Amino acid sequence: MIIGKGFKEEELSVQAVRKIRDLARQVRADVLRMTHLAGSGPSGGAFSVAEALLTLLAGADIDPTDAENPKRDRVIVTHEHATPTLYAALGRLDFFDLDDAVSLYRKAGSIFEGALERSVPGVEWGGASQGQGLSVACGMALSARWHINKPNIFVVMSDEEQQRGEIAEARRFAKKYRLNNVTAIIDANNVQSAGKTSEIMPQNIKYEYIADGWDVIEINGHEPAELYQAVRRASQIQSTPVLVIANTTMGCGVSFMENQPEYYSRRLTDEEYEEAMRELSESSSLDEAADYRVAFGDFDIEFTVEEPSEPRIEIGEPRTYTPDSAVSNLGAFREALCDVGEVNKEVEEGNIAVFDCAHVLEVGVEAFAQKNHERFLQAGLSNQGAATIAAAMSFEGIAPVIVDFGVNALAENYGQLRQADLNRSSLKVVATNLGLDAGSMGKSIQCIDYIGLAANLFGFKIILPADANETDRALRYMLKQPGNWILGVNSGDSSIITDEKGTPLFGGDYQYEYGSVVRVRDGEGGVLLSSGHMLGRALKVWEKLAETDNAPELLHVSDPLEVDRAEDEVLLKALRKGRVVTYEDHNSRTGLGGFVANVIAKRGISCRLMTLGTDAYCLSGDAEDLYKWSGLDVETVAAKTAKFIKKR
Repeated sequence: MIIGKGFKEEELSVQAVRKIRDLARQVRADVLRMTHLAGSGPSGGAFSVAEALLTLLAGADIDPTDAENPKRDRVIVTHEHATPTLYAALGRLDFFDLDDAVSLYRKAGSIFEGALERSVPGVEWGGASQGQGLSVACGMALSARWHINKPNIFVVMSDEEQQRGEIAEARRFAKKYRLNNVTAIIDANNVQSAGKTSEIMPQNIKYEYIADGWDVIEINGHEPAELYQAVRRASQIQSTPVLVIANTTMGCGVSFMENQPEYYSRRLTDEEYEEAMRELSESSSLDEAADYRVAFGDFDIEFTVEEPSEPRIEIGEPRTYTPDSAVSNLGAFREALCDVGEVNKEVEEGNIAVFDCAHVLEVGVEAFAQKNHERFLQAGLSNQGAATIAAAMSFEGIAPVIVDFGVNALAENYGQLRQADLNRSSLKVVATNLGLDAGSMGKSIQCIDYIGLAANLFGFKIILPADANETDRALRYMLKQPGNWILGVNSGDSSIITDEKGTPLFGGDYQYEYGSVVRVRDGEGGVLLSSGHMLGRALKVWEKLAETDNAPELLHVSDPLEVDRAEDEVLLKALRKGRVVTYEDHNSRTGLGGFVANVIAKRGISCRLMTLGTDAYCLSGDAEDLYKWSGLDVETVAAKTAKFIKKR
C-alpha cells in the first residue's frame, strides 16, 4: 500500500512521494506504449495528470478487489486526453492486468476504448464527456447523501474543459445543495489541441469558482506531497465544495514535448517514441505487446457490462378518470407523481428525485415540490447539468425524473442524453409541450422532433400516452423500469378515450404494456394510426368517417419506436388492409409515419401509405388554429382520409 486509504495520514512519507513519482514516470511510458501500438491517441496531453490520478487513486477509499463497493470513494475523470493515463494508473494499482490495457488500447473488442468505458474496473463514468464530470459528481454525491453515506467524490478535469457551460451549471448546483464532499481537481497545463488555452479562450478559473462560493486551493500538480495535502484538506472542509487547481506542464517528463501544443493529442513518430522512452528510462520494445494485440480475438477479455438497475420505488395504485373528467394529460401526470411521492414517504432510503428546470408551474411539478420538498431539486435553467446529475443518481437505485419542455429536455439535452445512454443509466425524462399543442409559445417551443430524437438513442424508450388514464399508468410503469425512458405529456385539453360502450379504454383494470398496439375502433376501410394525445383527434376523424360507413380501423401506438422492432399481430394484420394513414403532430419523416413505412418496406406488405404530420415549423397562436393551418385539424384530416381510402 502506497498511501493509507482515506487520506488520514497527516502527510506523505518520503518513500510514498518517491513511489508516486516513479509510478508517474512508468505511467507516462505506458501511455506512449498504448498510443504507439494503437497507432493513435494522445501523448503529451495525457502526461500532465499522472501524479494527480495516482495520488487520488492510491489515497481514496477504494479497494481494487471490490471496486463496486457502494461505500467507496468515487474518482470521476472526464478529461478526454487523460483516458490512457487513467487506464495505466488503474493497471499499475492492480485494478486489472496492466498488460491488457497497454496491448489492447483502442483494439476492437477490447474494453480499453479510446474514450472511457464503464466496464473497466475503476471507471465511474464513460465516454468523451468533457464538461460533464462535475455534474456526475453532483449526482453521485446526492445519491450517497440520500443513502445515509458520505464518501469523498473526486472529479478530475482539464483547464480547457472549463470552457464548457455545463461546468458552471454544476458548480452552482453543488454549492446550492451543499455537496461539500465534492472535490474538483483541475489539470491546469494551459495547452489544448488548438494551442495555448489562455489564448484559445481566456478565463479566470480560480475566481469563477470563488464567485460561486467554492473554496480554492492552488498547488504544483507534479508534487505528490502538495497534491496529497490539498486533497486531504479538501476532504476535511465541511462548509463548501473545494477546487484544487493543479498547475502542471503538458508533456511533463519528455523535454521536447513539454508545453508544445503539437504533441498534445498526436501519436509520436518512431524516432520521437524512441527518444521519449530513453528520457523516461523505459524500454521501448513493443514486441510482446504487439504479439498479444495480434493474437487477441473478438471479445477475448471477459468482462461484465453492468445492466441498468431497477429503481427501488413503490408506484402505488393507478387512478381512473371518467369520461366527464376535465383532466389533461399534464394534470394526470401531476396527480400520479404526487401519489408516487406519497407512497414512498415511508421508505427509509430516498428513491425518487424530481428535477425541475425553472418551469415548475408549467410542467406540473409544483404539487410534488410542496409535498416532497426533500426529493425536489430545482436546477433553474441549468437543464443540461440537471440531466447529467439525474443520470448519475440512477446508478444507486434511485428513480431520477427530469421534467422540462420537450425542446429543452430532448433537443437541447441531446448530448447529455446520449452520454447517459452510453453509460447505461436509468434516467426518466418527462417532456411537456410537445408538437403544436404548445400553441402560442411559438415555433421555438413547439417540439416536433421528439420521436426522431429519441430514435437515435439506442437505449432510450419513449411513451406517448393518449389520455389522463394512460398517462397515469404509463408514468407509474416507467418509474419502475430500469434503463432510460421518455414520457411525452401534453398540457392541452384531451378527452378521456372510451370504448364503444363509453367505458374508459385505459382506465379500470387496464394495464399499460410497453410496445403493444391498442385497437380503439374496428373498421374495414383501411387503418388509421395515431400516437399520443392525437388519439382524441383521430377518434373524432373516425366518427366522421363512420357517419358515411367508410371508417377505417383505428389503432393507438403509444410506443412508436417499437413499431418496427416488434412483431405486433394487431398492427401487421391492420396494415394488410391496403390503405394506411398515420396522423401525428410530429415531423412524419422521422415520427410515426416513418416508422410505419419501415414496417411496410421491411416486411413486404402490399399497401398504400399516407403520412399526415408537420412538414415545417409552425406559427405562434391558438393550438386549434395551428392544427388547421398545418392541415391537421379534424375536418381536413377526415376529408383527406376519406378520399385516400376511396382510391382502393
